[in-house]
Amino acid sequence: MSKVHVSSFGISLDGFSAGADQSIENPLGVNGTEMMEWFFPTKTFIEQHGGDGGETGIDDDFAAKSMTGNGAWILGRNMFGPIRGPWPDESWRGWWGEEPPYHAPVFVLTHHERAPLPMEGGTTFHFVTDGIESALKQAQAAAGDRAVSIAGGATTVRQYLAAGLLDELLVHVVPVVLGDGERLWDGLDGLAAEPTEVIASPTVTHVRYRITPTG
Repeated sequence: MSKVHVSSFGISLDGFSAGADQSIENPLGVNGTEMMEWFFPTKTFIEQHGGDGGETGIDDDFAAKSMTGNGAWILGRNMFGPIRGPWPDESWRGWWGEEPPYHAPVFVLTHHERAPLPMEGGTTFHFVTDGIESALKQAQAAAGDRAVSIAGGATTVRQYLAAGLLDELLVHVVPVVLGDGERLWDGLDGLAAEPTEVIASPTVTHVRYRITPTG
C-alpha cells in the first residue's frame, strides 16, 4: 500500500496555515502568504514558474523533495480555487496556469460533480464527491507503489488526520503569529505524533512527524 503523507505544509507558530478572509485576491487570506515566504525564493519555486536561478540550500532541498516521489495528490476544493457551491461553468482551471506543478493525477474533494480536467505536464484533476476515503482509494489506485500526498488545505489535512489515514506529516513552521484564519490542529485532541526530523534554516523550521495510530 502506498504511503499517505503531507509532503509540505506551512504553518504559523500558532498553528494557522492561512489567514482570515480568503479570496481570489488573497488565496491564503490576509497575511497568509507569510506561510510561504520561505518557499518563494527557492530554486524549486522559481523554476516551477518558468524562471532561472533561485536559492539553494536547506529550504530548497525540502521544497524539491516535497514535489518528488508522489504518484497522486489530494486537494480540498478551497485549495483548487475560490469558487463555492455548484460550478457555474468550467472556466476555472486552478491557480497554476495550464501546467500545474503536480505532474500526476490530482483528486479534488467537492460536493459538486465536474468532469475530469486534463492539463499539460501530466496533471489531470478528478473531482470526487463521495468523501475522503473514496478520494484516497482512487488516489492509491492511481499512485501504485508511489506515495499519495495530501496537499491541503488545513480542513482536508485535518480530516485525514482525524480519520487515522495519514502516515506522515511534514510541516514548515514559520516564526510569525497570525492570530486568526484556518488552523491545522483544531479538533484533533488525542492525536499522537512522533517527530522524526527537525531541521531549521534562518527563515523556517522543518518538522517531520510520524503519525501514531490511536485506539
